[in-house]
Amino acid sequence: MSFPLTEEQTMLVETVRSFVENELYPHEDLVEQLDDIPPDLAQSIQDKAIALGLYAANMPAEYGGADLDGLSFALLERELGRAGYALHMCVARPSNILRGCKGEQIERYLVPSIKGTRHDCLAMTEPGAGSDVRAMKTRAEKRGDTYVINGSKHFISHADKADFVILFAATGVEENTKSRKAKISSFLVDMGTPGFTMRRGPHCVSHRGYHQCELYFDDCVVHESQLLGEEGKGFDLMNEWLGATRLSVAATSVGRARRVLDTALDWAATRQQFGDKIGRFQGVSFQLADMATEIEAADLLTLSAAHALDQGRAGDQDFAMAKLFASETLARVTDKALQIFGGMGLMNSLPLERWWRDARVERIWDGTSEIQRHIISRAMLRPLGC
Repeated sequence: MSFPLTEEQTMLVETVRSFVENELYPHEDLVEQLDDIPPDLAQSIQDKAIALGLYAANMPAEYGGADLDGLSFALLERELGRAGYALHMCVARPSNILRGCKGEQIERYLVPSIKGTRHDCLAMTEPGAGSDVRAMKTRAEKRGDTYVINGSKHFISHADKADFVILFAATGVEENTKSRKAKISSFLVDMGTPGFTMRRGPHCVSHRGYHQCELYFDDCVVHESQLLGEEGKGFDLMNEWLGATRLSVAATSVGRARRVLDTALDWAATRQQFGDKIGRFQGVSFQLADMATEIEAADLLTLSAAHALDQGRAGDQDFAMAKLFASETLARVTDKALQIFGGMGLMNSLPLERWWRDARVERIWDGTSEIQRHIISRAMLRPLGC
């Protein structure tokens, strides 16, 4: 299956590629050194992204977003994925789940997120409940017209830059014949709410400047109007809006893999050993061929899932396949590129060692590769009664 781009999609790719090369690449070394983005730089990038119509491209047009279709958004994410993730996030994509906002939540959370005046983070993972979302211990107890929240979250990306948290918490127990599972609800919790504290988590080797944080809730009270969706239906909300986030991981992995390959190609075409360019050696040239082939396959798989999303026929297994293959392709491509560079690839004077470190987390967050394989295999076996 091929995906010929429309004139608008071609322009989008060219615009984003130019923006990344001119506005993001020049700041990567600074972010790497500081493990942070200076606020004035982040604001400057955001302002330029808004001016170009690249900001909040996944959000509804009626509230100021670009409301790109799935294929166009995957193309945008693919190009943004070439840059470091901390800088990439300055061209924000508010969480898709904010599309579930209703009533006053639209003006309080959704619209400011689209305008870039407020930023969200998603709080789901806990020390004892990573991929097993139903095992979460953070609880929200209904008391009158409020909920009282107690518990903790960790590995919460970007929380130190957020103005509010999209929090998932247990609000009851779902009984069935096999086990007792938590009923999950989603809440919009503002930073600074009494009883809610945030702190930086341990240092992560991947994606410097894009921090992992820990959240703590100690009798934190929120009004029932901050319930996102229906009580006990948070899992449905996740399935409706968050599945496609794996498509974003796939797309960004493809974009970064292409940048890695371009760098390896340049090295192979200029580096000389034994009196010849190393790209002429079969041991190098065959690796380049394998890298290019895998990237092309990952790209097609990702765009296929995006196309299926636009056609209303995408399933969780489509996103899982794209995320699984693209993230593992990025890992293989980056490792092969480092091998082609040899010892120089491990030196921080070149970006290879950074890309190598950054690639590692893609097979873990938004569901590990093992979870993706579980989703895919269940989709295959379930219709057969297994």
